[in-house]
Amino acid sequence: MTRSLREVVKEYMSERRVRKYRLVTRDGRCNIEFGNVMHRNRFAYILDIWTTFVETRWRFVILHFVASFTMSWFIFGLIWYWIARDHGDLKWQNPPSNHTACVYSVNSLTYAFLFSLETQTTIGYGNVYVTDVCPGAVALIIIQSLLGAIINCFWVGVVMTKIALPKKRAKTITFSDSAVICPKKGTLCLQIRLANLRKTLMIGSQIYGKLLRTTITPEGETIILDQVSIDFMVDAGKDNLFFVCPLTLYHVIDKSSPFFDMAVDTLHQQEFELVVFLDGTAESTSSTCQVRTSYIPQEIMWGYDFLPIISRSKEGKYRVDFSNFAKVVPVPTAHCAYCYHNEAGHHHHSINGIDNQGFEVIDIEMPNVTKM
Repeated sequence: MTRSLREVVKEYMSERRVRKYRLVTRDGRCNIEFGNVMHRNRFAYILDIWTTFVETRWRFVILHFVASFTMSWFIFGLIWYWIARDHGDLKWQNPPSNHTACVYSVNSLTYAFLFSLETQTTIGYGNVYVTDVCPGAVALIIIQSLLGAIINCFWVGVVMTKIALPKKRAKTITFSDSAVICPKKGTLCLQIRLANLRKTLMIGSQIYGKLLRTTITPEGETIILDQVSIDFMVDAGKDNLFFVCPLTLYHVIDKSSPFFDMAVDTLHQQEFELVVFLDGTAESTSSTCQVRTSYIPQEIMWGYDFLPIISRSKEGKYRVDFSNFAKVVPVPTAHCAYCYHNEAGHHHHSINGIDNQGFEVIDIEMPNVTKM
């Protein structure tokens, strides 16, 4: 059945509201803005000009790239035009027939701009050149050549650095769309799934998480974005993951876990954000990168488990089926962590039953039954 336009708009606004209130988006970007920054601190971006350009978006990098070269050509063209005018080389100055110009054929602003472009890009068309009658022109061509080399090196470095940014490698590492809570090896666990889409490894990979929520201290102070560490691990431990195939990471929900007080019917009523981080070094480029994502309560499914995605063919090769990467199936799971660990005092329903004070024990005489 086709959904109505109202339902579609409502779903879109709901998703937009969720994205707005996330601190970390699903693709790892931080949703935060800075206000009332002192004006003197703004100059820090200019002093750290390299990082500023590397972190600038491509559209602005290209704009500054074109503007820097064009402006340098034009400014030096004006200087070449001023030298030619000062020496009387321009057409409207009517130089004598035996006059030797500072720059041969530079007799107008257009030719001055073209000579500036040719000098800085080392094109050299052949019919425009500097003569030996103007020492200032010789010094200027040296200055422009050096400045042009500096501009070229700067932009080559910016472009290469932006292309090789570690965040590009992070695009090939993906997290599952949702997290699940289910039993695992005799304990209740929160699980997420992580996959490396490249065959090259992430060396020294470490996984950890932070639970962000608003808390109130015993002194009455409200702490926004209070951070609680969440430990994740695999069967072999939590450090130096062998990240050659998709991994299922799990967090044990014990008494020290912030999820211990939550239950299946109260989880989605909570207000928190679980941010998961993966740090590692790319094997091919030796660059350190960090991948991160976040989960809100509505993206954590209680009583579900991930489908297996790794199998082995008859030829002995291991195969990863990414069609099951984010698929989950319901599994029997306790109503809450207290229920699972049989802790008293917090059960929604007692596992030992409830005593009925009005119950009386009576004797019932069994009638004589003849067995056939």
